[in-house]
Amino acid sequence: MVYTVTLNPALDYEVCIDAFRAGGLNRTSREHMHFGGKGVNVSTVLHRLGVETTALGFVAGFTGKALEDGLGDGGIPTDFVRLEEGLTRVNVKIRSGGGETEINSQGPSIPPPALEALLQKLDRLTGGDVLVLAGSLPGGLPGDVYQRILARVAGRGVLTVVDAARDLLRGVLPCRPFLIKPNSAELGELFGTGPLGEEEILPHARRLQELGARNILVSMAGDGSLLLDETGACRRLGVPPGVVRHTVGAGDSMVAGFLAGWLETRDYAAAHRMGAAAGSATAFSDGLATAPEILSLLPSFS
Repeated sequence: MVYTVTLNPALDYEVCIDAFRAGGLNRTSREHMHFGGKGVNVSTVLHRLGVETTALGFVAGFTGKALEDGLGDGGIPTDFVRLEEGLTRVNVKIRSGGGETEINSQGPSIPPPALEALLQKLDRLTGGDVLVLAGSLPGGLPGDVYQRILARVAGRGVLTVVDAARDLLRGVLPCRPFLIKPNSAELGELFGTGPLGEEEILPHARRLQELGARNILVSMAGDGSLLLDETGACRRLGVPPGVVRHTVGAGDSMVAGFLAGWLETRDYAAAHRMGAAAGSATAFSDGLATAPEILSLLPSFS
């Protein structure tokens, strides 16, 4: 079972506007509501690929109920902690003129009893389970919460995956996560170097491995992806031909595809190919990719 934890999930309200004007009246040409948050996206793609998964985290108010109901209608099991106050956030994604503008809400504050309730849910994880921690922190949570979660499941044979940035990612490295997935920009931010050239990515990934991460999967947008696995092997994959429609969830899809490939084959090269196919398929679609869309791209990476 793959358990995903999204501490600050969201309803992602995506709108298309032909010519967005700041300060003026804008009318949408198309709109869609996604049930989002990085871990939620991972669970969604895993479910579509036939991998057993449960989404955990915090929800609040009528927006939280809408997120739970929407995931349930899609067949995705959830086990969220329901907060007594606040609202699950609504993020607005504006697509106009070939660009994307995002307005992300803060989300509810998490009181200590709610965090303890989540930790208790994680006590059921056992050997062979996978735990994915993804995304930023809402208010009320300590900055070391990811480390606390990894410490809670340590010694039980749980494979841990972290998709986070800056101090959140740096803090978990001593916990030896099975997989981390920074993008190239986040990799540069982590070491304070700014944007990295393609030739600089591998040395920085090796540094993350020295600091504790077992496998490092770096997404590089139009330049493809790089996997440095725990055997020391480095693999690079490009991107297949296609039209990028949007990038929201592409990195999360890559994580889901990698895990689906790894759980099926226990082979890093195969897992990387499936991850690359899933990330590209989402980038080429209007939402998170479906299994047929992912599998159709898989031969491009053989």
